[in-house]
Amino acid sequence: MLSHLVSANPFSPLEMIIRIFIAVMTGCVVGIEREYKNRPAGLRTHVLVSLGACIIALIECIFMHAIDDATNVPITYNFGRMSAQVISGIGFLGAGTIFMSERKIGGLTTAASLWNTACLGLATGYGYYWMSIIGCLLVLAVLLSLQKIIPVNSLKRVEVRFTNRRETMQYINEFFEKSGIKVLNLDFHIETAGDRGVGDQSLYTNIYTLHLPSSLNYTDVINYLASYPNIQVVRATNT
Repeated sequence: MLSHLVSANPFSPLEMIIRIFIAVMTGCVVGIEREYKNRPAGLRTHVLVSLGACIIALIECIFMHAIDDATNVPITYNFGRMSAQVISGIGFLGAGTIFMSERKIGGLTTAASLWNTACLGLATGYGYYWMSIIGCLLVLAVLLSLQKIIPVNSLKRVEVRFTNRRETMQYINEFFEKSGIKVLNLDFHIETAGDRGVGDQSLYTNIYTLHLPSSLNYTDVINYLASYPNIQVVRATNT
């Protein structure tokens, strides 16, 4: 049976090499973008996912061609079963890139890019080159520029540590009001002078959940707050 599958291979060595090469390239293109942004799954992971999916698609095509030619071989096979296992199995790999820290879920985009890379590999293995190449370019466009083209005013979380509470709070509140920034939530912590040594001022820590207007850049907010002398630390993360 194995010898029959080998002899029934419908692909020339060149055809198989081309498909594998395109699969590696599509995985490489997506993986470089993730690697550049220092995401959990980078270049090697995306290339391996695309390559593996392509090989599975090639094997499945060979099986189906062998079954069609071998009328006397008692074998039944449902086309798509191996590909379906790739699509569902990649979910476990994608789940490994998702993490939760401080009530924030991260890694979802990387998990989605891995899943799409597997789909691109399958498309390449089945011989749909243009579909794979165009799909790769679309995935790259989404990762690189979609958020810039369609701005989404996501909530921002800013931690501000400061002294001289009255002056600094007035400065921060006036800036928020002038800039049209809405404070959705505020957590605070006070470290008293006794906790920090005799003669030190109390240190205040405010954690803001903010909604920024579309015309305001997040980086500008951080730089403006950090420029005030009484503000010692500004830490910013997405909510």
